[in-house]
Amino acid sequence: MRILVIGSGGREHALVKALAHSSTASALFAAPGNPGTAQLGTNVDIASDDLDGLVTFAEREDIDLTIVGPEQPLVEGIVDRFEDAGLRIIGPSAEAARLEGSKAFANQFMNRHEIPTASFRVFEHDEYNEAVHYIEEVGAPIVVKADGLAAGKGAFVCSTVEEARDALDEIVKERAFGTAGDKVVVEERMVGEE
Repeated sequence: MRILVIGSGGREHALVKALAHSSTASALFAAPGNPGTAQLGTNVDIASDDLDGLVTFAEREDIDLTIVGPEQPLVEGIVDRFEDAGLRIIGPSAEAARLEGSKAFANQFMNRHEIPTASFRVFEHDEYNEAVHYIEEVGAPIVVKADGLAAGKGAFVCSTVEEARDALDEIVKERAFGTAGDKVVVEERMVGEE
C-alpha cells in the first residue's frame, strides 16, 4: 500500500514511524515531511495547505491512502477534495472539522445539541470593549480563546481579570494569532480532565 502522510510535525513523524513497521506499507511519503520522516520514507516538497498540489501528487503517484496530521488542511476541506477525486483519505469533512477549527462554532454546536460545556460568550473583533466589560463582570478565573486555529497557543487560562484583559489584548489588539483572533471566546474556567 502506498501511503501519504500530510504534515511536518512530530505527530506526522510518529505516524510515518508506525507505518514504517507495517507490512502493508510498500511506500511512504510525507508532504512536506521533516528530517525524521525523511529517514523512514520520501519527503515531498508540497505544503500541507496546497490542496491542489496534494491531490495531483496522490493521483500521479497512485497513493492508496492519505492520512492528514494538521488541523488546517482539514478545516480547508482536504478530505472533501480527495474524496471528490476518488482518493482514499482519513479525516473529517470540512464541515465536521469546524468543531476543531472554530471554538465559537464548537461551543454553539454543544449548546444547540444540549451537550454540557462551560458557559461562554463570543465576541467579534470589533467588540473589544464589550469583551472587557464581560470579563470584568464575570471575574476570574476565566478562559480567553482565539476562535480559530492557533497552533495550540490561542487559549489563555486566566487567574485574574488583569490576565484576561492581557490575553484579550494579545488576541485582538496585537493580532498575535492573525485571523484566528477575528472572534474571541470568553468562557467559564472548568477544572477536570480535558
